[in-house]
Amino acid sequence: MAEELTPETPEPGAETPETAEEPIKQRKNGLYPGVSDELAENMKSGWADTELHGLRPIPQAAETAARRAALSARFPGERLVIPAGNLKTRSNDTEYAFRASTEYAYLTGDQTQDGVLVLEPKGEGHRATVYLLPRSDRENGEFWLDGQGELWVGRRHSLTEAEQLLGLPAKDVRELPAALKEATGPVRNVRGHDAGIEAALADKVTAERDEELRVHLSEARAVKDAFEIGELQKAVDSTVRGFEDVVRILDKAEATSERYIEGTFFLRARVEGNDIGYGSICAAGSHATTLHWVRNDGDVRSGDLLLLDAGVETHTLYTADVTRTLPINGSYSEIQRKIYDAVYESQEAGIAAVRPGAKYRDFHDASQRVLAEKLVEWGLLEGPVERALELGLQRRWTLHGTGHMLGLDVHDCAAARREAYVDGTLEPGMCLTVEPGLYFQADDLTVPEEYRGIGVRIEDDILVTEDGNRNLSAGLPRRADEVEAWMAALKQS
Repeated sequence: MAEELTPETPEPGAETPETAEEPIKQRKNGLYPGVSDELAENMKSGWADTELHGLRPIPQAAETAARRAALSARFPGERLVIPAGNLKTRSNDTEYAFRASTEYAYLTGDQTQDGVLVLEPKGEGHRATVYLLPRSDRENGEFWLDGQGELWVGRRHSLTEAEQLLGLPAKDVRELPAALKEATGPVRNVRGHDAGIEAALADKVTAERDEELRVHLSEARAVKDAFEIGELQKAVDSTVRGFEDVVRILDKAEATSERYIEGTFFLRARVEGNDIGYGSICAAGSHATTLHWVRNDGDVRSGDLLLLDAGVETHTLYTADVTRTLPINGSYSEIQRKIYDAVYESQEAGIAAVRPGAKYRDFHDASQRVLAEKLVEWGLLEGPVERALELGLQRRWTLHGTGHMLGLDVHDCAAARREAYVDGTLEPGMCLTVEPGLYFQADDLTVPEEYRGIGVRIEDDILVTEDGNRNLSAGLPRRADEVEAWMAALKQS
């Protein structure tokens, strides 16, 4: 990785590259002592015009406009500020890959760091403007001297280009903090993404009002439009191919570690999508009993199970979330199949309960009942089943809820009110996971030794339809014998 020529962060009150008349101060320990006047002048000229013309709007431009209109109607007469967020430092002068805030991406379709959407009251509605960084300045040297200059991190769209793509007026985001400080009237801001914007609005907002905006945007995402459903299906389809990739390389994973599985799935995610939607869980053997095992540094052994929980995130940031528990050698043992079949039966009951008009909790309750019945049948839990469920005794081995909303976030709509989410009612267009599991810890002395170290979860992405549901991830087999046949066919291909 090349060392940037970026100037050191100036002391408070010091001149910045935009205003300094003196030569730009160089990075501490940089190999060049400075920038000569001749070089600075040379770098200003000789560059071709790269402005793009006739750009078509992004595919979801109509949907993002409709979402902004709905938001405008909900908060009439109020200025609404929705930031994309800033880069976050990983170590010293390296940053994490940027991911725009969900609220910003939902309302604009843009994924630009430092971007801010502002809805300013106008008449009976709002005027929406997106504030972005313009092209790097070539006059002051920012494009080649600044760590985020275009010669370092790549070209960004001009404001005119952004307007064509997003269907919104675009302005320079560096002018926004000053404008917000002068703003009058009620203001709401989505907090937690941009400290500079929050500082500019410090005396104009309240935590309660800002939270109300965040909650509203979370609930607005519960019912997906046609574009979103299409993106979720794309995410799932790529995820199915990623699972197929993993099955084909299990012999290589046995020779290395769970990281080979992680890397294999990641390759599919980066080739067909933007990224993985969350840290892949590639849990072999007893690691499958750890719900969020993302270290992925353990051994992969024939005869054990692999719990693979992974999802591709599309270029528009919608993510799949699918889990399969696979026999590494291609065949379930008797005890593995017994536990797997119980989870499969539980998931079948849960999926059957997903339909419009049903309570959100119904699929969870249906799945948990099946698992509790199995645990009582096996003698691991004292009955009757009703008592076990009332006291939640099955949770020693089922551990987690049976699903969650899915969308731009893997746990989408998380800020929604309880009455609109877990205590709410399913509607067509909602997308959720159904993912029961049984987990017998390696050190659990309350179960027979043959159960210990076995973890099984089966997870699918389910869309609520007008007349029931559709399993978006039906391309992956679930029944034990179908899984074995599928794996055998892939290993021969």
